[in-house]
Amino acid sequence: MRTHYPVHLLLCILLVSLAVGCGRKDPVTEAEAAAGSEEASPDVDDSSSGPVTFEAQTLDGSTLSSDLFSDSRITMVNVWATYCNPCLREMPGLGELASSYDSGDFQLIGIISDVMEGADEKTLKKAEDLVTQTGADYPHLLLNESLYTALLKEVSAVPTTFFVDQDGQILDTVIGAMEKSGWEETIDALLEE
Repeated sequence: MRTHYPVHLLLCILLVSLAVGCGRKDPVTEAEAAAGSEEASPDVDDSSSGPVTFEAQTLDGSTLSSDLFSDSRITMVNVWATYCNPCLREMPGLGELASSYDSGDFQLIGIISDVMEGADEKTLKKAEDLVTQTGADYPHLLLNESLYTALLKEVSAVPTTFFVDQDGQILDTVIGAMEKSGWEETIDALLEE
């Protein structure tokens, strides 16, 4: 029981910090944050010197690692929570985006920030039902220490979305939900670079 204490404490701290930011109405990119937007969260830093590395279990029980970044020019990593209405409202559009681009150019994965690996069946079923109801048909990773360290340590609100290149480098971070058309503009701009 003692060996799980640090992980549970870490999860509690993360959940409290994510709950505070769930209701953000306007998405904020790192470029806007650098320009001094009042809505920006100073806690998100995508200027890390190394690539994002992790290994985590998906909602369906398979294991994925950061090696998946090499499969597409751009990977959109959407961090969401089961209690977050803005997250759930944007997920149908994200589900459409996941299948509308060539997989060599773009892929999308979700991270369920309030469901840990090894969660009970009731919690997993709730997350599975939300994914099905929203049509978010793309891989969803369960929170673990590896994901927390790689991506979620500086996340202060959900949804938070990272755009990662083939080498695992974070290109951009967006805090808040967007409509499908807004995401398409962001994705298209990153693919043109």
